[in-house]
Amino acid sequence: MDELPGSLGTSASLSLRLGQTIFSSASLLFMSLGVEFYSYTAFCYLVTIMGLVIPWSFTLAILEGYTILVKCHLRQPGILLIIAIGDWILSILSLAAACSTASVINLVLDNGDSFCPTKSCGRYQLSAAMAFLSWFLCAASSLFNLWLLPSL
Repeated sequence: MDELPGSLGTSASLSLRLGQTIFSSASLLFMSLGVEFYSYTAFCYLVTIMGLVIPWSFTLAILEGYTILVKCHLRQPGILLIIAIGDWILSILSLAAACSTASVINLVLDNGDSFCPTKSCGRYQLSAAMAFLSWFLCAASSLFNLWLLPSL
């Protein structure tokens, strides 16, 4: 069976997982640099979801690195199904968090500087952008693994 780039156990999948971890960590870092994020529910939701995505992606990156290093394939349908479902759920949640954060930032910026200082809003915008990039990579890895699942 040919290996699908981006599916479980490939170097492309390892880079997807590392990208998810980096972008999720950056999103969490940019959001948490200011202590004002807790005043908006969408920002708290983004912090919560990124706090879930980071350990999930990092754990799977370690698993990917191990499978590449040892050259063993974890192509068992049960394991792949759990990973694909976990990716799919976290992908949907991170998209919701990124969209809600971006919409709140847009609303706050339209109301002027009284609600959000320019420095904080810039960090929040960067945080939303990093969350969107993390979502894109998470959705891609989920789709690659779902594509591989029927062939097992």
